[in-house]
Amino acid sequence: MNELALKYGCNPNQKPARLLMEDGGELPLEVLNGRPGYINFMDALNSWQLVRALKIATGLPAAASFKHVSPAGAALGLPLSEVERQIYFAPEGDLSPIACAYIRARGADRLSSFGDWAALSDVCDGDTARFLAEEVSDGIIAPGYTEEALTILRAKRKGGYNVIAIDPDYTPDPVERRKVFGITFEQHYNDLAITPEMLDNIVTANKELPPEAKRDMVLALITLKYTQSNSVCYVKNGQTIGVGAGQQSRIHCTRLAGNKADIWWLRQHPKVLALPFVEGIRRPARDNAIDLYISDECDDLLRDGAWEDVFTSKPQKLTKEEKEFWLGELNHVTVGSDAFFPFGDNVERAAKSGVAYIAQPGGSIRDDQVIETADKYNMVMSFTGVRLFHH
Repeated sequence: MNELALKYGCNPNQKPARLLMEDGGELPLEVLNGRPGYINFMDALNSWQLVRALKIATGLPAAASFKHVSPAGAALGLPLSEVERQIYFAPEGDLSPIACAYIRARGADRLSSFGDWAALSDVCDGDTARFLAEEVSDGIIAPGYTEEALTILRAKRKGGYNVIAIDPDYTPDPVERRKVFGITFEQHYNDLAITPEMLDNIVTANKELPPEAKRDMVLALITLKYTQSNSVCYVKNGQTIGVGAGQQSRIHCTRLAGNKADIWWLRQHPKVLALPFVEGIRRPARDNAIDLYISDECDDLLRDGAWEDVFTSKPQKLTKEEKEFWLGELNHVTVGSDAFFPFGDNVERAAKSGVAYIAQPGGSIRDDQVIETADKYNMVMSFTGVRLFHH
């Protein structure tokens, strides 16, 4: 099959819509369930490229949670800690590496992952499918599915959950084209391989880059390669903890991603872990309550008549001083940027979220100022010399 009709394009008024291979070849994918739409396929194909690249670069299973053609989270298949199991709502017992990868990817920013598109580098198994069955998600792409996983996923959303299988050996043509306002754009497909060797140009006084930080730099850069620009990504322990996408100003992007990283860390505060939720509360409602509890809107959540719908008893507020102390404990975070930091203010903001390692292209006329700011915090910064814009 070289063509697939879609319900509509980006919006319901954009009809007709279809997916096709212009060269007459076969589509490298198969819809196993549901009826994915235009945006679903955009998320699916971008997210698949990301997880495939991560698997090639690290040798580990990888997963991503996509929304509106950018990752809400991406992660490698490393074991979950007990705290991570709690804040990500992971089931008890042993979990497969690919299930851990997706649980961590979705857990990076659970509010943004609401209604996501899931992508897996490896065959989807029962562990992953059972977790997805409990989450609000639009669909999934993977190179294959076990019979158990397919049975579980086909029952999701009253049988309408979107399931796509992708040919893992498919390679696109070296030249890609698209039309904008009736005008055809043509460019070489971005087949740049991101490798650890890109990180060898360390420009700061501190040149101690441990293997885990180098791995996190690679993860950050590959994530940025498939994130709408401008983009900045915070990473810790093999998973993104804050992705800022599509901002016109880089400092705003750095702040956005940093704020998400802060929320990820605050979710692990003992007061948050001990919140007394009512029995049977759904995960989205729990996520929203946690986000409000952490935020400056906490008073709205804790007012009389509001908290009773969420908690069995009124919790104590997380104070400003408690937040600041807890955020001061966040450390060994890595930041990647898809283009150079033009000013040291980006480094200053990154430092507030425990950043110790930075990977960026370099090339600003103020590189000296940026390096000086990184040295101020004893950071390790690599200049990759590679820009990763994605539009």
